[in-house]
Amino acid sequence: MFRGWRVACFLVAAIAAAQPPANQQQQRNERLEFIRANYTKTEFQIPMRDGVRLFTSIYAPKDKSQPFPIMLLRTPYWVGPYGEDNYRDNLGPSEKMAREMFIFVYQDVRGRGRSEGTFVHVRPIVPVKRGPRDIDEATDTYDTIDWLVKNIPNNNGRVGMWGISYPGFYAAMGAIDSHPALKATSPQAPVYDWFVGDDFHHNGVVFLAHAFGFFNSFGRASNAWTNERKTPSPMGTPDGYQFHLDTGALANYDEKQFKGEVAFWKELIENDTLNEFWKSRVMAPYLKNVKPAVMTVGGWFDAEDVYGPVHIYHEIEKQSPGATNMLVEGPWVHGGWSRGDGDRLHHVRFDSKTSLFFRENIECPFFLYHLKGKGDGDKLPEAYVFNTGRNEWRKLDAWPPKNTAARTFFFGPAGKLSDAKPAEGGDAFDEYISDPNKPVPFFNSPVGGMTYDYMVEDQRFATSRTDVLTYQTEVLDRDFTIAGPLKATLFVSTTGTDSDFVVKLIDVYPGDFQNPEGENYPMGGYQQLVRGEPFRGKFRNSFDKPEPFTPGKVEKVEFTLPDLFHTFRAGHRIMVHVQSTWYPLGDRNPQKFMKISDAKGSDFQKATQRVYRGGAATSALTVMTVE
Repeated sequence: MFRGWRVACFLVAAIAAAQPPANQQQQRNERLEFIRANYTKTEFQIPMRDGVRLFTSIYAPKDKSQPFPIMLLRTPYWVGPYGEDNYRDNLGPSEKMAREMFIFVYQDVRGRGRSEGTFVHVRPIVPVKRGPRDIDEATDTYDTIDWLVKNIPNNNGRVGMWGISYPGFYAAMGAIDSHPALKATSPQAPVYDWFVGDDFHHNGVVFLAHAFGFFNSFGRASNAWTNERKTPSPMGTPDGYQFHLDTGALANYDEKQFKGEVAFWKELIENDTLNEFWKSRVMAPYLKNVKPAVMTVGGWFDAEDVYGPVHIYHEIEKQSPGATNMLVEGPWVHGGWSRGDGDRLHHVRFDSKTSLFFRENIECPFFLYHLKGKGDGDKLPEAYVFNTGRNEWRKLDAWPPKNTAARTFFFGPAGKLSDAKPAEGGDAFDEYISDPNKPVPFFNSPVGGMTYDYMVEDQRFATSRTDVLTYQTEVLDRDFTIAGPLKATLFVSTTGTDSDFVVKLIDVYPGDFQNPEGENYPMGGYQQLVRGEPFRGKFRNSFDKPEPFTPGKVEKVEFTLPDLFHTFRAGHRIMVHVQSTWYPLGDRNPQKFMKISDAKGSDFQKATQRVYRGGAATSALTVMTVE
């Protein structure tokens, strides 16, 4: 979940690595000077249909020689600095957009910042509205736009929206039953499904480090009128692995860490199946008859919302076939396209300034065309996607590419991974002992929270563990490109009655791989995580009706891993890991069928996991490949 403090820290760190502090401050001062010289700030409380007023800051060009379109961002993260004399030091999605001159509008969503009303996390759509009290984020967006085009002088009657993560959710909601003036919207890393794939749950597994980090700050009471924010509970150590082990079971967090001050934490862990609480928050059923042009943006290495962008794109394709519907995916972390150069992540290089390219050659032309009628934004492809591995942009007429073909890699004896099905009998298996009290770390060194770098982290530390199964191909004699989602098909048994299964796809570099200039980490033999995803086994047949395992019985666990576009280069190997813990990225499964939020420390038990690889029970990973 994108939040101001977390992403700001990431972006500042990324920029700081490339620029001395004096240059950063000078650039902020120059931006602020430009904004003050060219924009006038005003503030309003805009009334909604039910009488609730939403706080809104407006930055309008001082140039009155022509009308300008409106760019709207709705956010739960406060639109400060508050006060008409206090200016932001950046406007819009990028500095280029600010210099192109738009009327930029920032709004605190209902119940946040200085807006009235009650805040509801990922507020569900009200499908049938019988009166002015039936409100949701779509109606608040409609009412806001209606007020803006009628009351803000010198606007051209055309509105665009954008936002990253939670604001990306609001940008997507604006396209539902949209106001006629909304001509273009760009949901970027949008929240889409909080149980299956975004933010705090992945296939029923609680993304513990992320959820704790977010709600420890955002979840606490705050007052935008007095600028008071409740202080997060200190971890007291940079070692998140040990901190979470010491905190213990999920049931301990409210008492030990949150002190009863984070209401949504209880809802998060108590609603531990795909019940109506989560189903009502999925926007998929309502992406019908979408009228504005949509450019959904995501990052292949987005640790928070890698799931949402592709799914929103596909739902609009399916339910609004006539819509202008575009997908952009680059080699980015959460929000990484919005600042910095985007030429590297952790130890992995991308050979070009991908973020700068997006802002100047994709995002700005999209809005200029749809809101000002300028440029060649109509020539942008339906899918503008970056191939990691080959490190190049591709323009496609659909995602996934239309010429993909399925290819299955089977788990074989002695850690072999091959597209040839093994000849062994159905009783062949590999096994490991999973101990939730000694879980597999998700990162090779101590980190306080969910570091974004884990998405490409070197997996050699995990390969060497006895509670991680490893399968790999022979050295590739040619490039091999994957484009689209992955499907893990596991045939497993456990001595417990529930277990998690984590599948990771890894790019193994040659031993003689040469370090890029300036890189000190040994890249020869680097095992780059390309995609990883956990699955809570009790949901193998249904997310809303969990079922226990029968100890020792072979069961099929099949799930989808998020899309990617990656080329394994000739000379590399393809590797797959299977494990049952990934901590503290995912919460621990006691390996006992129960409501995990009720588990006590004594419930967490070892289990022997078997992964079968013979006959009809051959475990495998299926990918979509393209020449």
